[in-house]
Amino acid sequence: MTTPYVERPLAAPLVDASSEAFWSAARDGRLTTRRCQSCGKLHWYPRPICPYCQGDTDWEALSGLGSVYSVSVTRKAGPHAYAIAYVTLDEGITVLSNIVDCDLDTVRIGQRVKVVFKSAEDGQPVPMFAPA
Repeated sequence: MTTPYVERPLAAPLVDASSEAFWSAARDGRLTTRRCQSCGKLHWYPRPICPYCQGDTDWEALSGLGSVYSVSVTRKAGPHAYAIAYVTLDEGITVLSNIVDCDLDTVRIGQRVKVVFKSAEDGQPVPMFAPA
């Protein structure tokens, strides 16, 4: 069986004061998150207050490389199938995203992936992952 990736419309993300730097970096083709100034932990999703110790955070660039932790291919949700996955980045955090640009039936746990950016309806690049 083969399930090819097909581009689908992506809703425009909500951009506010706390996420503007993230989306600005995405427009430059960079994946970022925040690191706590107090405890030093990275966390996803990016937010100004550390979820571990309530400390202040700073933006940090990520490599955009990781491995598939878990994946599910959804075939009945609409006209096009898509793969939703947890990706554990090389920096140690796990993000929920889509796997794109491949036969979705070939995606496997442990597979290496890299960040790619797909345009939302408003043109904003949205980070997703493709086989590395």
